[in-house]
Amino acid sequence: MLAFPCNQFGGQEPGTDEEILDFARSKYDATFPMFSKIEVNGDGACDLYRFLKAGHPDDDGNEDVAWNFTKFLVGRDGQVLARYAPQVTPEQIAAELPRHLES
Repeated sequence: MLAFPCNQFGGQEPGTDEEILDFARSKYDATFPMFSKIEVNGDGACDLYRFLKAGHPDDDGNEDVAWNFTKFLVGRDGQVLARYAPQVTPEQIAAELPRHLES
């Protein structure tokens, strides 16, 4: 798992990169890599999220990320295998990995 903080969703991450990392570690015991704050939607969207979203809409057909904690499963070849809604947990995704690895 990799985290990319973004303040485009209700202003939930207004702090600096260091403040966001400290919060995630102290409040949630986060141990995964956390990158610098980015934009995921709009004209300022970073290239990574432009790639992840392209051709991988949510269940309602929208490519834009609607809320924090939207997740993308990326294969070893760098291709997007699946997109998950914010409420889907990493444990639920892990349970699906065998299905994705077979294809």
